[in-house]
Order: sequence, then structure tokens, then C-alpha cells
Amino acid sequence: MILSSMNIVKNRVISIDYTLTNMQNQVIDSTADSDPLTYLHGHANIIPGLEQALEGKSEGEHFTISIPAEEAYGERDEGLVMEVPLDRFEDAEAVEVGMQFEVQSPGGIQIVTVTNVTGTHVTIDGNHPLAGQVLNFDVTVTGIRKASSEEIDHGHPHHAEGCEDCDTCDDACCGS
Repeated sequence: MILSSMNIVKNRVISIDYTLTNMQNQVIDSTADSDPLTYLHGHANIIPGLEQALEGKSEGEHFTISIPAEEAYGERDEGLVMEVPLDRFEDAEAVEVGMQFEVQSPGGIQIVTVTNVTGTHVTIDGNHPLAGQVLNFDVTVTGIRKASSEEIDHGHPHHAEGCEDCDTCDDACCGS
């Protein structure tokens, strides 16, 4: 195998295959049955601990790493768990455990997960589902390329078809 001489540094578009497991060795996510994950390095597109671990790596490199919660999705914040009246969900036909909703918070739009439903109240959790967990990654770097100036300006990679077909861009991002 011939390894690329290009290393992972800021403003490179990186593709990785990975398997993510928790401390009980349960698979949480994997690219095994899908395309590699592609991101723009140095633009906070992935969790900080994994981005730091990838810095300087070359195409073809394989490694494993355990990332503590504070370098992943942060520690759990019990202040983000709250009970709200069921009638606040008037637009939903039914409210069930596991459902996720967007709510307006002082910091902007936030995703919350329903963790309990009683006859009159709903418990919601604003923590990321992986908050407070050590994350174990098994990673192979599958691609490294220079980012285009448009990708750097937008802060994320675009698909080969261009920005118009990129479902991560909004109208303001692409100027369409």
C-alpha cells in the first residue's frame, strides 16, 4: 500500500472509516455499511478529541483512541433535564419517551429528548445522548484532500456535485 504524503492539517477535507463503541464495547455508530465520514478539519465539524487525534495522520493510517466525555459531548448537565406541562406539546398528536423536539433556548435552537411522560407532565433532557460517556473509536483515514476556498468559507466539505446539491448548506450558505 502506498501512503499519501499529505497529512491531516487545518483546511483539509478528511474521510474516515470508523466504529464507535461505549465502555461496555457496544457499537454506537459505524461506517461499516456506509460511505466514510467526510469532514473539514479544523472547523469543529467533529468532536474535539477525535479531531485532535487525527491531526498529523496520513491516508491509510489506522488507530484506536478513547476520548473522555469532556473532549466529546461534554459531561451531563442535570440542569438540562426538566419537567414541563404536557400541554406545551399541543402540536404533537402524542408525546412518547424517546421522541425528540426542537426548542428555543437562550442559546438558540436546542434538541431535547423526552425521557418520561405522565398524565400531565413531560420530562425532557437537553443533554446530547452521548454526554458523560467515554467514547472509543477505531479509525482508518481513507482520504485527505485540500479544501476548496468555498468549502473553507462555508466551514464544511461539499459533495462532488457542488454546493447546490449539498444538503448541509442552506440558501444563505450557497447563495441560491
